[in-house]
Amino acid sequence: MPEPLVLIAGGGIGGLAAALTFHQIGVPCVVFESVRELRPLGVGINLQPNAVRELYDLGIGAEDLDRVGLPAKEWAMVGLNGNDIYAEPRGLLAGYNWPQYAVHRGLFHVLLHEAVRARIGPHAVRLGERVTGYETNADGTVTAIVERADGTVARHAGTLLIGADGIHSAVRAQMHPDQPPIHWGGAIMWRGTTRAKPIRTGSSFVGLGTHRQRMVIYPISHPDPDTGLATINWIAEVTVDNSHGWQSSGWFKQVDIDAFIHHFEDWRYDWLDVPALLRAADIVYENPMIDRDPVATWRDGAVALMGDAAHAMYPTGSNGASQAIVDARVLGACMVEQGVTPDALQAYDDRLCGPISDVVLRNRGAGPFGLLNIVNERCGGEFDAIDDVIPPRERAEYVAGYKAAAGFAMEKLNAAPPTIAPGARARAESPA
Repeated sequence: MPEPLVLIAGGGIGGLAAALTFHQIGVPCVVFESVRELRPLGVGINLQPNAVRELYDLGIGAEDLDRVGLPAKEWAMVGLNGNDIYAEPRGLLAGYNWPQYAVHRGLFHVLLHEAVRARIGPHAVRLGERVTGYETNADGTVTAIVERADGTVARHAGTLLIGADGIHSAVRAQMHPDQPPIHWGGAIMWRGTTRAKPIRTGSSFVGLGTHRQRMVIYPISHPDPDTGLATINWIAEVTVDNSHGWQSSGWFKQVDIDAFIHHFEDWRYDWLDVPALLRAADIVYENPMIDRDPVATWRDGAVALMGDAAHAMYPTGSNGASQAIVDARVLGACMVEQGVTPDALQAYDDRLCGPISDVVLRNRGAGPFGLLNIVNERCGGEFDAIDDVIPPRERAEYVAGYKAAAGFAMEKLNAAPPTIAPGARARAESPA
């Protein structure tokens, strides 16, 4: 039997995590990525403890992650008048066996790319090559149709194809040709970073405001030892009428601060000046908060979806990138159990498609930020004593329910065996 080869469409965080995983279990793979040059683009993302566990098992440890971010110490929800709704420690401080990291998305992406090149080889990621579709072969294998940057088209045969090509996935479009268009619920996000002194613990994730108008703020770098300044990631968000759909050209563009700062001009507290934070940003990007409706399956024969191609979700739960990493590891575990075969893809689909589709809908319903909705309904978002609005137990249960759904409930995660046992290797074929 010829050596198996897994084709990966997309060299984002999920695709590169998959490549590292497949290499770890002895499965040859190649990544096709449409951009001609990988650059450290983007702003901040969070890596939840369930994803950090998998990165550690891939040999990407704290020393690596500290170069692109820092461990989160606190997660907090704050009302419009600046008073706490809910706050809890995160990562190691909460009792997890692994930290939660807040990182610069682009720097983390480059870190993964460098790891793939170092471990698999310089040609493991083929830049300027986009998978535009696939063909199922009579022998059960698959051929990826690849468009090169120069406009030429090539075909590459492989044992399996993994569609990690994002929310605009061509692989998903072929697998589900009748899928609804991208879903926009009315929220507009403006994202940027500012050099400033961190608030609260010095490494706090803070959600501030109401369910229709809020800020998310957290540092994504260690503070400078001389100035005390860190790179602060922020997201400003407003929900508007979406009955006419997204009217702007494109899904992502650079904008001026003056385009939206009027929504937040009055947000000044003794511990945070929001307008000053926004005005000090070097660059700001606008994009709608979008996702896709869940589909019934992520698998078509020798093809499977992962990451945003499978489950693009609102960032309200801060677990989109984390789930892409977990996807990669579960795919690898299924190949260890079932071989580099469509059976492995079916096992992966059975394990994740239903539960993570539920998380997509939960995030669309505000995810853990749903606490802001409850507070707004009960008191208009302003209060003196939060316990009079929503009892501590109700708040804690709400947050715990989200963690359980998203796969990082602490006791369960701490007790779980590794997704892939040390030294495990994939089978070439299905077990007899």
